Amino acid sequence: MLHDQRQSIDIQAIKPVSAKTPVAACPRGTIGATMPASNRQAHSSVNGMMTTAIVSDQRFDLHTWPGHVEHAGRLHAIQRAIQSAGLFSRLIQLPARPATDAEITAVHSPQMVRIVRQLASYGGGQIDSDTYVTADSWDAACLAAGATITMAEALVTGRCHNGFALVRPPGHHATDTRSMGFCLFNNIAIAARVLLDRHGLQRVAIVDFDVHHGNGTQDIFYRDPRVLFCSIHAAPLYPGTGAAHETGDPRAARGATLNVPLPYGAGDNAYDQVFQQLIGPAIRRFRPELILVSAGFDAHWSDPIGPMALSVNGFARLVQHLLGWADELCAGRIGFVLEGGYSLPALAAGVVATLRLLLGMDAGNDPLGRAGAPEPDVSHIIAALRSQHPLLVESGFQELP
Repeated sequence: MLHDQRQSIDIQAIKPVSAKTPVAACPRGTIGATMPASNRQAHSSVNGMMTTAIVSDQRFDLHTWPGHVEHAGRLHAIQRAIQSAGLFSRLIQLPARPATDAEITAVHSPQMVRIVRQLASYGGGQIDSDTYVTADSWDAACLAAGATITMAEALVTGRCHNGFALVRPPGHHATDTRSMGFCLFNNIAIAARVLLDRHGLQRVAIVDFDVHHGNGTQDIFYRDPRVLFCSIHAAPLYPGTGAAHETGDPRAARGATLNVPLPYGAGDNAYDQVFQQLIGPAIRRFRPELILVSAGFDAHWSDPIGPMALSVNGFARLVQHLLGWADELCAGRIGFVLEGGYSLPALAAGVVATLRLLLGMDAGNDPLGRAGAPEPDVSHIIAALRSQHPLLVESGFQELP
């Protein structure tokens, strides 16, 4: 059943939604120089495959809470699927290391970091109704951020062409001052800040296709013209942010945020249209040196907490677009970071399809098929953003020389 087929884009802020999901048993100027264009063949290895790295760690299992949808079984399902697909021998497996306090506090406030550390030292508890901490969550959260940094740095140092940080807890809801929405630290934001400040990148694009808006990533970079943040998400839905009129700080980073809120039931066709007509043109205009992706697979039609209708093939099509833009604009440098996805079969199949494409293979078969329900029309949303967003309106965006 489709729940929200709005016929005009809501340019007012969405009313906040208090909780991401009921959980059982849970007591920001100018933006725009460019990297040389490339193609997938130009940097393929001798056997025709891409050099693809993954970063994960068994210690992520220690962060798990009975009855919570964000649990250790998520990575177990992914690992089994990678093994079954015979991909491990084709992947470079990089060792994870914990992020340092300095790397974390470059993004998050010391008080926020202290709360997570102290709660873990007390044996754990809940930060809010959605977000838990166990005795081992401090170590797991530092490792998740550090693993994401490892993957991102491997891209800029040439250890791999592309990569996937298979980490948990996820991160895109964590703001600079608050852990929330299953997320303790913002893994992708911490890694992006390292790329900007340590490695001297001038422009990084972050694309978030998790079903929930990446409010934390948006907040952290809302005033930073070096980061283009693009989010395509269901609305209205937790956390109640991500309205189309949120386009970056009007003085410091006008146009550096692109939000595409979509009605419930949007699936393969709607997402493909949005990527081709909005996300792609924005990324091309911004000209990033590297692309990072908040890869949440909870927009799949079978997800228990997501209201969208993407298939595994639909996700694969989005990944193909992203790889094409990375090849065109930034020598193929693109890194994926795991966010949501709570249907274990869909999550595992989505990650395997993504890894196959990163390796230069086809996406493989979709074991779950399509939802079969009709999709809402999103042409009015696309038209409104194309006529209003600074990156998509010629007169509203000034590129750097």
